[in-house]
Amino acid sequence: MGGNGGSGTNADKRPNELLNSWFVRSGWSKGELARQVNRRARQIGANHISTDTSRVRRWLDGENPREPIPRLLSELFSERFGCVVAVEDLGLRTAHRSPSVSGVDLPWTGPQTVALISEFSRSDLMLARRGFLGSSLGLAAGPALVEPMQRWLVPTPATVHRDPEPPASVRRGGRLSKPELDLLESTIVMFRQWDAQCGGGLRRKAVVGQLHEVTDLLQEPHPDATGRRLFKVAAELAELAGWMSYDVGLQPTAQKYFVLALHAAKEAGDKPLGSYILSSMSRQMIHLGRPDDALELIHLAQYGSRDCASPRTQSMLYAMEARAYANMGQPGKCKRAVRMAEDTFADVDDLDEPEPDWIRFFSEAELHGENSHSYRDLAYVAGRSPTYASLAEPVMQRAVDLFGKDPEHQRSYALNLIGMATVHLLQREPEKSTEPAREAMAIARKVRSERVNTRIRKTVDTAVRDFGGLAEVVDLTEQLALALPETAEAV
Repeated sequence: MGGNGGSGTNADKRPNELLNSWFVRSGWSKGELARQVNRRARQIGANHISTDTSRVRRWLDGENPREPIPRLLSELFSERFGCVVAVEDLGLRTAHRSPSVSGVDLPWTGPQTVALISEFSRSDLMLARRGFLGSSLGLAAGPALVEPMQRWLVPTPATVHRDPEPPASVRRGGRLSKPELDLLESTIVMFRQWDAQCGGGLRRKAVVGQLHEVTDLLQEPHPDATGRRLFKVAAELAELAGWMSYDVGLQPTAQKYFVLALHAAKEAGDKPLGSYILSSMSRQMIHLGRPDDALELIHLAQYGSRDCASPRTQSMLYAMEARAYANMGQPGKCKRAVRMAEDTFADVDDLDEPEPDWIRFFSEAELHGENSHSYRDLAYVAGRSPTYASLAEPVMQRAVDLFGKDPEHQRSYALNLIGMATVHLLQREPEKSTEPAREAMAIARKVRSERVNTRIRKTVDTAVRDFGGLAEVVDLTEQLALALPETAEAV
Protein backbone atom coordinates (compact mmCIF):
# COMPACT_ATOMS: atom_id res chain seq x y z
CA MET A 1 0.00 0.00 0.00
CA GLY A 2 2.81 2.45 0.86
CA GLY A 3 4.20 2.46 -2.66
CA ASN A 4 0.89 3.70 -4.01
CA GLY A 5 0.27 6.34 -1.34
CA GLY A 6 -2.48 4.42 0.46
CA SER A 7 -3.40 4.88 4.09
CA GLY A 8 -4.68 1.50 5.09
CA THR A 9 -8.22 0.30 5.59
CA ASN A 10 -10.94 2.56 6.91
CA ALA A 11 -14.37 1.04 7.43
CA ASP A 12 -15.95 4.45 8.00
CA LYS A 13 -14.81 6.06 4.75
CA ARG A 14 -17.12 8.61 3.15
CA PRO A 15 -16.67 10.23 -0.26
CA ASN A 16 -14.26 13.16 -0.06
CA GLU A 17 -16.59 15.92 -1.26
CA LEU A 18 -13.91 18.62 -1.21
CA LEU A 19 -11.47 16.61 -3.31
CA ASN A 20 -14.27 15.60 -5.66
CA SER A 21 -15.23 19.26 -6.15
CA TRP A 22 -11.68 20.37 -7.04
CA PHE A 23 -11.22 17.32 -9.25
CA VAL A 24 -14.41 17.91 -11.26
CA ARG A 25 -13.58 21.60 -11.79
CA SER A 26 -10.05 20.76 -12.91
CA GLY A 27 -11.29 18.94 -15.99
CA TRP A 28 -8.74 16.17 -15.46
CA SER A 29 -9.53 12.50 -15.87
CA LYS A 30 -8.54 10.07 -13.10
CA GLY A 31 -5.79 8.72 -15.34
CA GLU A 32 -4.40 12.20 -16.05
CA LEU A 33 -4.31 13.08 -12.34
CA ALA A 34 -2.55 9.80 -11.59
CA ARG A 35 0.05 10.50 -14.28
CA GLN A 36 0.67 14.01 -12.95
CA VAL A 37 1.11 12.72 -9.39
CA ASN A 38 3.61 10.13 -10.57
CA ARG A 39 5.51 12.69 -12.63
CA ARG A 40 5.70 15.15 -9.71
CA ALA A 41 6.74 12.36 -7.34
CA ARG A 42 9.65 11.47 -9.61
CA GLN A 43 10.72 15.13 -9.65
CA ILE A 44 11.16 15.11 -5.87
CA GLY A 45 12.85 11.73 -5.79
CA ALA A 46 9.84 9.79 -4.45
CA ASN A 47 10.31 7.00 -6.97
CA HIS A 48 8.32 4.53 -4.86
CA ILE A 49 5.09 6.34 -5.76
CA SER A 50 3.14 4.54 -8.49
CA THR A 51 -0.42 5.80 -8.63
CA ASP A 52 -3.12 4.56 -11.02
CA THR A 53 -6.74 5.28 -11.87
CA SER A 54 -8.11 2.92 -9.24
CA ARG A 55 -6.04 4.61 -6.55
CA VAL A 56 -7.37 8.05 -7.53
CA ARG A 57 -10.90 6.64 -7.34
CA ARG A 58 -10.20 5.45 -3.79
CA TRP A 59 -9.00 8.92 -2.79
CA LEU A 60 -12.21 10.42 -4.16
CA ASP A 61 -14.15 7.76 -2.24
CA GLY A 62 -12.57 8.90 1.02
CA GLU A 63 -9.22 7.15 1.42
CA ASN A 64 -6.57 9.46 2.89
CA PRO A 65 -3.24 8.91 1.09
CA ARG A 66 0.09 8.92 2.84
CA GLU A 67 2.68 11.65 2.38
CA PRO A 68 3.92 12.95 0.02
CA ILE A 69 0.66 12.45 -1.93
CA PRO A 70 -1.38 15.14 -0.08
CA ARG A 71 1.17 17.89 -0.71
CA LEU A 72 1.68 16.77 -4.31
CA LEU A 73 -2.07 17.06 -4.88
CA SER A 74 -2.01 20.48 -3.18
CA GLU A 75 0.70 21.70 -5.56
CA LEU A 76 -0.98 20.28 -8.67
CA PHE A 77 -4.37 21.84 -7.90
CA SER A 78 -2.73 25.14 -6.85
CA GLU A 79 -0.99 25.35 -10.23
CA ARG A 80 -4.15 24.34 -12.08
CA PHE A 81 -6.29 27.07 -10.49
CA GLY A 82 -3.66 29.78 -9.97
CA CYS A 83 -4.26 30.07 -6.23
CA VAL A 84 -3.20 28.28 -3.08
CA VAL A 85 -5.16 25.05 -2.63
CA ALA A 86 -4.01 23.78 0.75
CA VAL A 87 -4.03 20.12 1.78
CA GLU A 88 -6.94 20.88 4.11
CA ASP A 89 -8.87 22.48 1.22
CA LEU A 90 -8.77 19.06 -0.47
CA GLY A 91 -10.24 17.32 2.57
CA LEU A 92 -6.96 15.52 3.23
CA ARG A 93 -4.76 15.18 6.28
CA THR A 94 -1.04 15.74 6.11
CA ALA A 95 1.41 13.88 8.29
CA HIS A 96 3.26 15.92 10.91
CA ARG A 97 6.66 17.04 9.75
CA SER A 98 9.32 18.81 11.77
CA PRO A 99 9.34 22.62 11.39
CA SER A 100 12.90 22.46 10.01
CA VAL A 101 11.65 20.51 6.99
CA SER A 102 8.53 22.45 6.11
CA GLY A 103 5.82 24.71 7.41
CA VAL A 104 5.88 28.25 8.73
CA ASP A 105 4.98 27.79 12.42
CA LEU A 106 8.56 27.89 13.64
CA PRO A 107 10.01 28.58 17.10
CA TRP A 108 10.81 32.26 17.68
CA THR A 109 14.24 31.85 19.28
CA GLY A 110 17.63 33.01 18.07
CA PRO A 111 19.57 29.72 18.07
CA GLN A 112 16.75 27.82 16.37
CA THR A 113 16.33 30.57 13.78
CA VAL A 114 20.02 30.30 12.92
CA ALA A 115 19.79 26.49 12.72
CA LEU A 116 16.70 26.60 10.49
CA ILE A 117 18.20 29.15 8.09
CA SER A 118 21.43 27.16 7.94
CA GLU A 119 19.62 23.90 7.22
CA PHE A 120 17.26 25.36 4.63
CA SER A 121 19.93 27.34 2.75
CA ARG A 122 22.22 24.30 2.69
CA SER A 123 19.41 22.15 1.27
CA ASP A 124 18.65 24.82 -1.32
CA LEU A 125 22.27 24.94 -2.44
CA MET A 126 22.38 21.17 -2.77
CA LEU A 127 19.03 20.79 -4.51
CA ALA A 128 18.74 24.12 -6.33
CA ARG A 129 16.81 23.12 -9.39
CA ARG A 130 13.15 23.62 -10.23
CA GLY A 131 10.84 20.86 -9.15
CA PHE A 132 12.95 19.51 -6.30
CA LEU A 133 13.34 21.67 -3.21
CA GLY A 134 10.40 23.85 -4.19
CA SER A 135 8.15 20.87 -4.80
CA SER A 136 9.13 19.18 -1.54
CA LEU A 137 7.56 22.06 0.38
CA GLY A 138 3.96 23.08 0.85
CA LEU A 139 2.55 26.59 0.62
CA ALA A 140 0.85 27.88 3.75
CA ALA A 141 -2.18 30.13 3.46
CA GLY A 142 -5.07 31.38 5.58
CA PRO A 143 -4.80 31.04 9.38
CA ALA A 144 -1.97 28.50 8.98
CA LEU A 145 0.13 31.35 7.58
CA VAL A 146 -1.21 34.47 9.28
CA GLU A 147 -1.48 33.24 12.87
CA PRO A 148 2.18 32.17 13.19
CA MET A 149 3.28 35.49 11.66
CA GLN A 150 1.32 37.40 14.30
CA ARG A 151 3.84 36.13 16.87
CA TRP A 152 6.28 38.58 15.32
CA LEU A 153 4.64 41.15 17.60
CA VAL A 154 5.03 39.11 20.79
CA PRO A 155 8.10 40.05 22.85
CA THR A 156 10.42 37.13 23.60
CA PRO A 157 12.81 36.81 26.53
CA ALA A 158 15.75 37.09 24.15
CA THR A 159 14.69 40.56 23.03
CA VAL A 160 13.20 41.83 26.32
CA HIS A 161 16.10 40.88 28.60
CA ARG A 162 19.03 41.36 26.24
CA ASP A 163 21.94 42.96 28.10
CA PRO A 164 23.17 46.13 26.42
CA GLU A 165 26.79 45.15 27.13
CA PRO A 166 27.81 41.48 27.28
CA PRO A 167 30.43 40.06 29.64
CA ALA A 168 34.07 40.50 28.70
CA SER A 169 34.43 36.78 28.02
CA VAL A 170 31.79 37.03 25.29
CA ARG A 171 33.25 40.21 23.87
CA ARG A 172 36.63 38.55 23.48
CA GLY A 173 34.99 35.69 21.53
CA GLY A 174 33.70 37.90 18.74
CA ARG A 175 36.11 37.78 15.82
CA LEU A 176 34.15 39.82 13.27
CA SER A 177 35.53 43.32 12.75
CA LYS A 178 33.51 46.40 11.87
CA PRO A 179 35.07 46.61 8.35
CA GLU A 180 34.03 42.98 7.77
CA LEU A 181 30.47 43.75 8.85
CA ASP A 182 30.43 46.82 6.62
CA LEU A 183 31.56 44.65 3.71
CA LEU A 184 28.80 42.12 4.36
CA GLU A 185 26.21 44.89 4.33
CA SER A 186 27.59 46.42 1.14
CA THR A 187 27.43 43.00 -0.52
CA ILE A 188 23.65 42.94 0.02
CA VAL A 189 23.39 46.30 -1.74
CA MET A 190 25.24 44.84 -4.71
CA PHE A 191 22.99 41.75 -4.76
CA ARG A 192 19.90 43.99 -4.81
CA GLN A 193 21.27 45.96 -7.72
CA TRP A 194 21.88 42.75 -9.66
CA ASP A 195 18.36 41.56 -8.90
CA ALA A 196 16.75 44.82 -10.06
CA GLN A 197 18.80 44.92 -13.26
CA CYS A 198 18.94 41.23 -14.17
CA GLY A 199 16.05 39.48 -12.44
CA GLY A 200 16.02 36.81 -9.76
CA GLY A 201 17.38 33.96 -11.84
CA LEU A 202 20.94 35.14 -12.33
CA ARG A 203 22.31 35.48 -8.80
CA ARG A 204 19.89 33.57 -6.59
CA LYS A 205 22.35 30.85 -5.68
CA ALA A 206 25.01 33.43 -4.80
CA VAL A 207 22.61 35.09 -2.34
CA VAL A 208 21.69 31.74 -0.79
CA GLY A 209 25.38 30.88 -0.45
CA GLN A 210 26.12 34.19 1.26
CA LEU A 211 23.17 33.62 3.61
CA HIS A 212 24.52 30.20 4.55
CA GLU A 213 27.94 31.73 5.31
CA VAL A 214 26.30 34.30 7.60
CA THR A 215 24.59 31.55 9.60
CA ASP A 216 28.04 30.08 10.23
CA LEU A 217 29.12 33.44 11.64
CA LEU A 218 25.98 33.63 13.80
CA GLN A 219 26.94 30.40 15.53
CA GLU A 220 30.06 32.08 16.95
CA PRO A 221 29.97 34.28 20.08
CA HIS A 222 29.69 38.02 19.37
CA PRO A 223 29.07 41.23 21.25
CA ASP A 224 25.38 42.06 21.39
CA ALA A 225 25.54 44.89 18.84
CA THR A 226 27.47 42.71 16.39
CA GLY A 227 24.96 39.90 16.84
CA ARG A 228 22.07 42.22 16.03
CA ARG A 229 23.82 43.48 12.91
CA LEU A 230 24.49 39.91 11.80
CA PHE A 231 20.85 38.94 12.31
CA LYS A 232 19.87 41.99 10.27
CA VAL A 233 22.24 40.85 7.48
CA ALA A 234 20.69 37.37 7.65
CA ALA A 235 17.17 38.84 7.50
CA GLU A 236 17.96 40.96 4.45
CA LEU A 237 19.68 38.09 2.64
CA ALA A 238 16.84 35.67 3.44
CA GLU A 239 14.27 38.19 2.21
CA LEU A 240 16.25 38.70 -0.98
CA ALA A 241 16.59 34.94 -1.48
CA GLY A 242 12.82 34.71 -1.04
CA TRP A 243 12.21 37.55 -3.47
CA MET A 244 14.44 35.99 -6.10
CA SER A 245 12.76 32.60 -5.60
CA TYR A 246 9.38 34.29 -6.04
CA ASP A 247 10.63 36.00 -9.20
CA VAL A 248 11.65 32.70 -10.83
CA GLY A 249 8.48 30.86 -9.77
CA LEU A 250 9.68 28.83 -6.76
CA GLN A 251 6.74 29.86 -4.59
CA PRO A 252 7.01 27.46 -1.60
CA THR A 253 10.75 28.11 -1.38
CA ALA A 254 10.12 31.87 -1.49
CA GLN A 255 7.59 31.69 1.32
CA LYS A 256 9.95 29.71 3.56
CA TYR A 257 12.73 32.26 3.06
CA PHE A 258 10.34 35.13 3.84
CA VAL A 259 9.29 33.42 7.08
CA LEU A 260 12.90 32.79 8.10
CA ALA A 261 13.74 36.40 7.24
CA LEU A 262 11.00 37.65 9.56
CA HIS A 263 12.39 35.52 12.38
CA ALA A 264 15.86 36.96 11.82
CA ALA A 265 14.49 40.52 11.72
CA LYS A 266 12.84 39.91 15.07
CA GLU A 267 16.17 38.79 16.54
CA ALA A 268 17.75 41.94 15.09
CA GLY A 269 15.06 44.07 16.75
CA ASP A 270 14.36 45.76 13.39
CA LYS A 271 10.61 46.35 13.14
CA PRO A 272 10.67 48.39 9.89
CA LEU A 273 12.64 45.59 8.21
CA GLY A 274 10.10 43.10 9.54
CA SER A 275 7.29 45.16 8.05
CA TYR A 276 9.08 45.14 4.69
CA ILE A 277 9.42 41.35 4.80
CA LEU A 278 5.70 41.04 5.57
CA SER A 279 4.99 43.28 2.55
CA SER A 280 6.94 40.85 0.35
CA MET A 281 4.85 37.99 1.74
CA SER A 282 1.74 40.04 1.04
CA ARG A 283 2.77 40.62 -2.56
CA GLN A 284 3.28 36.88 -3.00
CA MET A 285 -0.21 36.18 -1.62
CA ILE A 286 -1.73 38.64 -4.12
CA HIS A 287 0.17 36.84 -6.89
CA LEU A 288 -1.23 33.51 -5.65
CA GLY A 289 -4.83 34.76 -5.56
CA ARG A 290 -5.10 35.17 -1.77
CA PRO A 291 -5.80 38.91 -1.30
CA ASP A 292 -7.48 38.33 2.09
CA ASP A 293 -4.24 36.84 3.42
CA ALA A 294 -2.28 39.66 1.78
CA LEU A 295 -4.38 42.26 3.58
CA GLU A 296 -3.91 40.60 6.97
CA LEU A 297 -0.16 40.48 6.48
CA ILE A 298 -0.05 44.15 5.49
CA HIS A 299 -2.15 45.19 8.48
CA LEU A 300 0.21 43.20 10.69
CA ALA A 301 3.17 45.03 9.12
CA GLN A 302 1.52 48.42 9.60
CA TYR A 303 0.63 47.75 13.23
CA GLY A 304 4.03 46.34 14.09
CA SER A 305 5.97 49.29 12.65
CA ARG A 306 3.48 52.07 13.39
CA ASP A 307 5.87 53.91 15.73
CA CYS A 308 9.12 53.53 13.78
CA ALA A 309 8.56 53.17 10.02
CA SER A 310 9.72 56.04 7.80
CA PRO A 311 7.26 57.83 5.48
CA ARG A 312 8.72 55.90 2.52
CA THR A 313 8.08 52.57 4.24
CA GLN A 314 4.60 53.64 5.35
CA SER A 315 3.79 54.76 1.81
CA MET A 316 4.90 51.40 0.44
CA LEU A 317 2.68 49.59 2.96
CA TYR A 318 -0.32 51.74 2.01
CA ALA A 319 0.30 50.98 -1.67
CA MET A 320 0.34 47.25 -0.94
CA GLU A 321 -2.82 47.64 1.14
CA ALA A 322 -4.45 49.22 -1.91
CA ARG A 323 -3.38 46.25 -4.07
CA ALA A 324 -4.99 43.85 -1.61
CA TYR A 325 -8.25 45.82 -1.48
CA ALA A 326 -8.30 46.05 -5.28
CA ASN A 327 -8.03 42.30 -5.64
CA MET A 328 -10.77 41.87 -3.04
CA GLY A 329 -13.05 44.08 -5.15
CA GLN A 330 -13.33 46.91 -2.61
CA PRO A 331 -12.90 50.13 -4.64
CA GLY A 332 -13.64 52.59 -1.83
CA LYS A 333 -11.00 51.17 0.50
CA CYS A 334 -8.59 50.75 -2.39
CA LYS A 335 -8.87 54.42 -3.42
CA ARG A 336 -8.44 55.53 0.20
CA ALA A 337 -5.23 53.47 0.53
CA VAL A 338 -3.96 54.91 -2.77
CA ARG A 339 -4.51 58.43 -1.45
CA MET A 340 -2.75 57.56 1.82
CA ALA A 341 0.22 56.18 -0.13
CA GLU A 342 0.45 59.38 -2.18
CA ASP A 343 0.01 61.71 0.79
CA THR A 344 2.57 59.85 2.91
CA PHE A 345 5.09 59.73 0.06
CA ALA A 346 4.91 63.54 -0.12
CA ASP A 347 6.69 63.60 3.28
CA VAL A 348 9.65 61.53 2.07
CA ASP A 349 11.77 64.53 1.04
CA ASP A 350 11.44 66.01 4.52
CA LEU A 351 13.72 63.33 5.98
CA ASP A 352 17.31 64.25 6.69
CA GLU A 353 18.67 60.90 7.86
CA PRO A 354 19.57 58.21 5.29
CA GLU A 355 17.18 55.30 4.89
CA PRO A 356 18.00 51.58 4.72
CA ASP A 357 18.93 50.26 1.31
CA TRP A 358 16.04 47.77 1.30
CA ILE A 359 13.45 50.55 0.94
CA ARG A 360 15.35 52.57 -1.70
CA PHE A 361 13.46 50.72 -4.44
CA PHE A 362 10.24 52.49 -3.45
CA SER A 363 10.69 55.56 -5.63
CA GLU A 364 8.14 57.86 -7.20
CA ALA A 365 8.12 55.48 -10.18
CA GLU A 366 7.37 52.51 -7.93
CA LEU A 367 4.60 54.43 -6.15
CA HIS A 368 2.89 55.19 -9.46
CA GLY A 369 3.44 51.64 -10.63
CA GLU A 370 1.79 50.12 -7.57
CA ASN A 371 -1.16 52.53 -7.59
CA SER A 372 -1.79 52.08 -11.30
CA HIS A 373 -1.74 48.31 -10.86
CA SER A 374 -4.31 48.70 -8.08
CA TYR A 375 -6.65 50.51 -10.48
CA ARG A 376 -5.88 47.94 -13.18
CA ASP A 377 -6.67 45.08 -10.78
CA LEU A 378 -9.92 46.81 -9.81
CA ALA A 379 -10.84 46.93 -13.49
CA TYR A 380 -10.39 43.16 -13.82
CA VAL A 381 -12.28 42.35 -10.61
CA ALA A 382 -15.11 44.66 -11.71
CA GLY A 383 -15.58 42.73 -14.94
CA ARG A 384 -13.04 44.57 -17.12
CA SER A 385 -14.37 47.98 -16.13
CA PRO A 386 -13.29 50.78 -18.54
CA THR A 387 -13.79 53.31 -15.73
CA TYR A 388 -11.04 51.85 -13.55
CA ALA A 389 -8.87 51.26 -16.61
CA SER A 390 -9.11 54.96 -17.41
CA LEU A 391 -7.98 55.75 -13.85
CA ALA A 392 -5.02 53.43 -14.29
CA GLU A 393 -3.79 54.76 -17.64
CA PRO A 394 -2.23 58.14 -16.70
CA VAL A 395 -0.70 56.77 -13.51
CA MET A 396 0.75 53.77 -15.37
CA GLN A 397 2.11 56.05 -18.08
CA ARG A 398 3.88 58.13 -15.45
CA ALA A 399 5.45 54.97 -14.00
CA VAL A 400 6.58 53.83 -17.46
CA ASP A 401 8.10 57.25 -18.22
CA LEU A 402 10.03 57.32 -14.93
CA PHE A 403 11.25 53.72 -15.13
CA GLY A 404 12.32 54.32 -18.72
CA LYS A 405 14.92 56.76 -17.38
CA ASP A 406 16.13 54.32 -14.70
CA PRO A 407 18.62 51.73 -16.01
CA GLU A 408 18.93 50.16 -12.53
CA HIS A 409 15.37 48.80 -12.46
CA GLN A 410 14.87 47.08 -15.79
CA ARG A 411 12.55 44.38 -14.42
CA SER A 412 10.22 47.01 -12.95
CA TYR A 413 10.29 48.84 -16.29
CA ALA A 414 9.25 45.64 -18.07
CA LEU A 415 6.48 44.89 -15.57
CA ASN A 416 5.01 48.38 -15.95
CA LEU A 417 5.21 48.17 -19.75
CA ILE A 418 3.20 44.97 -19.50
CA GLY A 419 0.82 46.74 -17.15
CA MET A 420 0.32 49.49 -19.73
CA ALA A 421 -0.39 46.88 -22.40
CA THR A 422 -3.07 45.29 -20.20
CA VAL A 423 -4.65 48.69 -19.54
CA HIS A 424 -4.96 49.31 -23.29
CA LEU A 425 -6.54 45.88 -23.72
CA LEU A 426 -9.05 46.70 -20.98
CA GLN A 427 -9.85 49.91 -22.87
CA ARG A 428 -10.29 47.82 -26.03
CA GLU A 429 -7.37 49.52 -27.73
CA PRO A 430 -5.37 46.50 -28.92
CA GLU A 431 -3.30 48.50 -31.39
CA LYS A 432 -1.93 50.64 -28.54
CA SER A 433 -1.15 47.55 -26.44
CA THR A 434 1.31 46.04 -28.89
CA GLU A 435 4.09 48.64 -28.62
CA PRO A 436 4.62 48.39 -24.82
CA ALA A 437 4.31 44.60 -25.09
CA ARG A 438 7.09 44.53 -27.69
CA GLU A 439 9.29 46.75 -25.53
CA ALA A 440 8.69 44.44 -22.57
CA MET A 441 9.73 41.45 -24.69
CA ALA A 442 13.01 43.14 -25.57
CA ILE A 443 13.78 43.68 -21.88
CA ALA A 444 12.65 40.15 -20.98
CA ARG A 445 15.38 38.72 -23.19
CA LYS A 446 17.95 40.38 -20.93
CA VAL A 447 16.23 39.90 -17.57
CA ARG A 448 16.01 36.42 -16.06
CA SER A 449 12.58 36.72 -14.47
CA GLU A 450 9.94 34.06 -14.92
CA ARG A 451 7.46 36.55 -13.46
CA VAL A 452 8.09 38.94 -16.37
CA ASN A 453 7.91 36.13 -18.92
CA THR A 454 4.67 34.77 -17.50
CA ARG A 455 2.98 38.17 -17.46
CA ILE A 456 3.98 38.83 -21.06
CA ARG A 457 2.61 35.47 -22.15
CA LYS A 458 -0.67 36.03 -20.29
CA THR A 459 -1.05 39.50 -21.79
CA VAL A 460 -0.46 38.20 -25.32
CA ASP A 461 -2.88 35.34 -24.66
CA THR A 462 -5.51 37.89 -23.62
CA ALA A 463 -4.88 39.93 -26.77
CA VAL A 464 -5.25 36.80 -28.91
CA ARG A 465 -8.44 35.75 -27.14
CA ASP A 466 -10.11 39.15 -27.50
CA PHE A 467 -8.58 40.50 -30.71
CA GLY A 468 -7.01 37.48 -32.42
CA GLY A 469 -7.93 38.58 -35.93
CA LEU A 470 -6.09 41.90 -35.74
CA ALA A 471 -2.89 42.03 -37.80
CA GLU A 472 -0.94 43.75 -35.01
CA VAL A 473 -1.92 41.01 -32.55
CA VAL A 474 -0.96 38.25 -35.00
CA ASP A 475 2.43 39.91 -35.43
CA LEU A 476 2.83 40.21 -31.66
CA THR A 477 2.16 36.48 -31.25
CA GLU A 478 4.87 35.67 -33.78
CA GLN A 479 7.32 37.97 -32.00
CA LEU A 480 6.52 36.27 -28.68
CA ALA A 481 7.46 32.87 -30.07
CA LEU A 482 10.81 34.23 -31.23
CA ALA A 483 11.69 36.66 -28.46
CA LEU A 484 10.99 34.89 -25.17
CA PRO A 485 13.17 32.04 -24.01
CA GLU A 486 11.71 28.91 -22.50
CA THR A 487 11.06 28.95 -18.73
CA ALA A 488 14.43 29.51 -17.09
CA GLU A 489 15.56 27.14 -14.35
CA ALA A 490 16.25 28.63 -10.97
CA VAL A 491 19.90 28.79 -10.06
